[in-house]
Amino acid sequence: MAASTSNPQPWSQRFEGALHPAIATFNASISFDIALIEYDITGSQAHAQMLAQTGIISETEAEQITTGLEQIRQDYRQGNFQPGVDAEDVHFAVERRLTELIGDTGKKLHTARSRNDQVGTDIRLYLRDQIQQIQGLLHQWQTTLVELASKHVETMIPGYTHLQRAQPLSLAHHLLAYFEMAQRDQQRLSEICDRVNVSPLGLGALAGTPFPIDRQFTADQLGFGGLYANSLDGVSDRDFAIEFLCAASLIMVHLSRLAEEVIFWASEEFKFITLKDSCATGSSIMPQKKNPDVPELVRGKTGRVFGHLQGLLVLMKGLPLAYNKDLQEDKEAIFDGVNTVKACLEAMNILMSEGLEFRTARLNTAVTEDFSNATDVADYLAAKGVPFREAYNIVGQVVKVCLADGKLLKDLTLVEWQELHPQFSDDIWDAIAPQQVVAARNSIGGTGFDQVRKALARATSILSSDNA
Repeated sequence: MAASTSNPQPWSQRFEGALHPAIATFNASISFDIALIEYDITGSQAHAQMLAQTGIISETEAEQITTGLEQIRQDYRQGNFQPGVDAEDVHFAVERRLTELIGDTGKKLHTARSRNDQVGTDIRLYLRDQIQQIQGLLHQWQTTLVELASKHVETMIPGYTHLQRAQPLSLAHHLLAYFEMAQRDQQRLSEICDRVNVSPLGLGALAGTPFPIDRQFTADQLGFGGLYANSLDGVSDRDFAIEFLCAASLIMVHLSRLAEEVIFWASEEFKFITLKDSCATGSSIMPQKKNPDVPELVRGKTGRVFGHLQGLLVLMKGLPLAYNKDLQEDKEAIFDGVNTVKACLEAMNILMSEGLEFRTARLNTAVTEDFSNATDVADYLAAKGVPFREAYNIVGQVVKVCLADGKLLKDLTLVEWQELHPQFSDDIWDAIAPQQVVAARNSIGGTGFDQVRKALARATSILSSDNA
């Protein structure tokens, strides 16, 4: 049964003229908030059931509404429902189509509800779902890092500070640093999800409703963990969206930092990794090149997510209570932030799991080509009773002598060592061998091989418990 409506717009007969076509297009959000359609339908079904449960509409009417809404869901999935600009937004598009399907009963759906609490509900349902999906992708990312690290516990890599050679590390230790970052990302998202998972449904436009609704019923139906306690706050709050974009920005920071390292590692100057053809492109003019497009794009897209965070902060900073049309601008930032993070996690996961190979021979040689074991010479003297600051200055002299003679520390003779300080003996070469330098750093959280194995076991346990 179809029914015509006298007013084609989602507002009252107060208006006599139609919107200017350009303003109608400018005003409409249907081109992007259509992404909320299934969440809108789910929320509306719960609202209809509540209206029947409280006696505001009949059970028969609620069944007609929920059945009609489910038909719209299926039509949308099959490509048979594609509302245009004339619908203004997804909420009115669904309500209008529902009325076309079931007649005047469809007009009862909006009882005791405003688009303000409706959109607030939809965006929370959407973001709750997307956070769970992002956490799943983070779990896959962490699994890739652990699997890769487990293959390279005793592979060494130069460690850097200020992008200068500092001390040799276990490559696994380096990779597990990113596991820890991702674990903090997981924790942040879980905390934010608790604040996302609060229901504004039933708050109305800004002041509540005189109808005898049951907000707890709809919250339970939709899986919300709590209710907004203040109607003004509930319909205008976007703190949860800002928090999400902040967490998304930090995820991107972490991905971008590793992306930057991969770009360095793939260069001719480093030669620490080989990029596979599946994750690299060539030059249109220089046939010898293999470009690290994946990490470069991740690095570039990071700024895009930062921009969404900044945009939403600026959007909110001057808004008076309660709802303002400005809040329509939150959705594209949230949607694109979600999609960008998901795409980058997937791409980096592919890159690290199957798109590159570490050149282990080159890495293990690299840690023998510098003075990154100089601190261990100072530690060697300190262990023999020389005050560390004095030992530090002695080693500075040692390095200075080596640089003048074109030598590394390993090239000095015992006589040369002892000329610098009598405490040096023939065990100095064992003490400064890269394998020993790494192994010796066995303090909790250090790069020592035993500590790295413990860290791997801990990471594996975390991943297992997350799956439980």
